[in-house]
Amino acid sequence: MIIIDNTYISDDIVEKHFVCDLLKCKGACCIEGDLGAPLEEDELKKLEEVYPIVKDYLPEANIKAIEAQGLYIKDFENEFSTTTVDGRECVFAIYDDRKILKCGIEQAYRDKKIDWAKPVSCHLYPIRITKYEQFDAINYHQWEICAPACTHGDALKVPIYKFLKEPLIRKYGEKWYEKLTIAINEG
Repeated sequence: MIIIDNTYISDDIVEKHFVCDLLKCKGACCIEGDLGAPLEEDELKKLEEVYPIVKDYLPEANIKAIEAQGLYIKDFENEFSTTTVDGRECVFAIYDDRKILKCGIEQAYRDKKIDWAKPVSCHLYPIRITKYEQFDAINYHQWEICAPACTHGDALKVPIYKFLKEPLIRKYGEKWYEKLTIAINEG
């Protein structure tokens, strides 16, 4: 385990390899699971701000699900997550022409219509953060649907922390990431 500031980073983040392989998994992380994407409280307002623009990217079934349930819910653990369509895919998930699930929020961001990429939990996946009173625990969430990403990452020899450099910097800052790489190189 590596400790940097108020974060405890699992060794898996350094030792395991991972590179998404959307052609094989088809974006399954946007549809599988019990809930939508985990949200931080400050992201709730951001979702409300970008929704009028993102709505243009969503299919009718997703818009109807949002109208019926809202943009997000408070789950059984008292945490927020995006709503889903029929208890399946995230309401912001959209299919591309190859039937791969992608994020409507991210597409609007890539099209430069909004200034927010997507919820940080999505950007960081397969990292999951558990917040405690004194620190954040940063762990690798292993899931069978991501087996192609593990194989792809192994072939390319890309550790999780390098694959997720951009979202880790987004979450914790460049100085934090520099400290992480120094700790890894010294370890």
